[in-house]
Amino acid sequence: MNVGRAKEILESPEIINVTYEGVPVIIQNVEETSKMARIYSRKDPDNERDVPVLNLIEE
Repeated sequence: MNVGRAKEILESPEIINVTYEGVPVIIQNVEETSKMARIYSRKDPDNERDVPVLNLIEE
């Protein structure tokens, strides 16, 4: 995924399915300069982490 699309998903009022390493996640924040996204798993919302936007997959 590219940074622009990740930001669109983040700002969308609709729920858009995104996965990271096969796990459904929620995008919490996108950093354009570093091309990193802060995400958390739907099943484990307390476990936030920063991952490369390129590794996010829109389902």
